[in-house]
Amino acid sequence: MFPFLVMGSIPFALVGVILGFLITRHTMDAVAMVGIILLIGIVVNNAIVLLDFIQQEEKKGNSRQEAIQKACSLRLRPILLTSLTTIFGMLPLSLGLGEGSEVYQGLGISVMFGMTFSTFLTLLLLPASYEWIGSLRDRMKREIKTSEENWK
Repeated sequence: MFPFLVMGSIPFALVGVILGFLITRHTMDAVAMVGIILLIGIVVNNAIVLLDFIQQEEKKGNSRQEAIQKACSLRLRPILLTSLTTIFGMLPLSLGLGEGSEVYQGLGISVMFGMTFSTFLTLLLLPASYEWIGSLRDRMKREIKTSEENWK
């Protein structure tokens, strides 16, 4: 379940990249693709930070909801700080200020817009997805157990 949730956060970033290029009317080029690779690494890292903390709290004996609430409150600051420093760090690249900076404008746009979009969706949808998949898994375990008991 963990790897699928981590990989599931990548499309959020890609939607942000597409919206960023549509809004700025900039073309996608090779440097922008490098920015997407950079972005995917950061987005996956944010998802791992959040989900790993949730799993650690569950191993300590907390319920799934308690673990999610604690992880969201305690991991919010590190995730937001990482995201905001990346977004504001890419702002000069996105604006294309200075001589020759147009070359790197696509990199800045892809990272900045993708990061903005994925951060909020990761913080909202990832914990909800974890809860939903966890409850589905629990329900399936109960049904398998009752069907095994009925079989005997």
